[in-house]
Amino acid sequence: MHFDAALPLQSGAALRAYSLSYETYGQLNADKSNAVLVCHALNASHHVAGVYLDQPNFVGWWDNMIGPGKPLDTNKFFVIGVNNLGSCFGSTGPMHINPDTGRVYGADFPVVTVEDWVHAQARLLDVLGIQTLAAVMGGSLGGMQALSWTLQYPARVRHALVIASAPNLTAENIAFNEVARRAIVTDPDFHGGHFYQFNTIPKRGLRIARMIGHITYLSDDVMNEKFGRQLRDAVLAQAADPAALPDPGAFKYSTQEVEFQIESYLRHQGDKFAEYFDANTYLLITRALDYFDPARAYGGNLSLALGRASAKFLLVSFTTDWRFSPRRSREIVKALLDNKRAVSYAEINALHGHDAFLLDDPRYMGVVRSYFQSIEVFS
Repeated sequence: MHFDAALPLQSGAALRAYSLSYETYGQLNADKSNAVLVCHALNASHHVAGVYLDQPNFVGWWDNMIGPGKPLDTNKFFVIGVNNLGSCFGSTGPMHINPDTGRVYGADFPVVTVEDWVHAQARLLDVLGIQTLAAVMGGSLGGMQALSWTLQYPARVRHALVIASAPNLTAENIAFNEVARRAIVTDPDFHGGHFYQFNTIPKRGLRIARMIGHITYLSDDVMNEKFGRQLRDAVLAQAADPAALPDPGAFKYSTQEVEFQIESYLRHQGDKFAEYFDANTYLLITRALDYFDPARAYGGNLSLALGRASAKFLLVSFTTDWRFSPRRSREIVKALLDNKRAVSYAEINALHGHDAFLLDDPRYMGVVRSYFQSIEVFS
């Protein structure tokens, strides 16, 4: 959907004209009371569920959660997925033409924030004729958007599901994001963010950024269980006794070759990511993560900040998620309870770290299913 009216941004800049890519699932009911907005995280998009006829292997990133008979049941709800501004999956972003200059935005694309995304999503809902959402839902950065919806448009949200998220990033999280960004901007192929003009892609930087991020999405237990200290088969083949401890006579040690399975896995993830994700988008979205902090305007008092919210809430966290730990979700729960808001909270004992919000844990799926079953739609 294209918008000609300029979108004012928190930075003071504005997008004079822009487009948003979106998908819908299910049917909007007569009084438009069954709409659920699903907000995406860093490297996801508006394709939240299902497959395309011409791309049967391209499955929506939350397909286990959304669809007929699934926890977010599209037989009951009308689900909307929107690709955020600045992304690289269809909505206006750094890869698009700046109408003011006639050139690709590149590094000149304006800084965007979670609040800017929410304002853009609200404009889309206005055009779709949806005044009030039955629910807004998201995991990780998507959960921040869901929380922000309840503060920016409290009268337009009846329920908010905030999954594996936080009220702001810790210093450690910001540090991981900064290291990943430095990997990109110091890549010789980055060219100050205008690499499109040079027909290059800063793939080395993107690979490293993804590898850093992927480490933080997994728990230590999962990495040990899946990979441990296993060596690749090609390396084991060099040893006369594969069960023996490494020794200089058995292995060809190298600072360049991939020897451990975890190294091979991370490089594979990095290679895939560098083929489809835009470097400027990565910089923009990680900055939006860093900037989000609704309590900043209230002297750091989250309870005061969340006093504007009127929605009912479900928060879910996962015990091994050290990127967005349960403690951060409990901060939100406490702030909502301080304001006497209706809150349900589930802390799932799961092994999979931050990525658990994308997986099929039956307890997690059961909690979400039960919550959506409790949401009333009127026709």
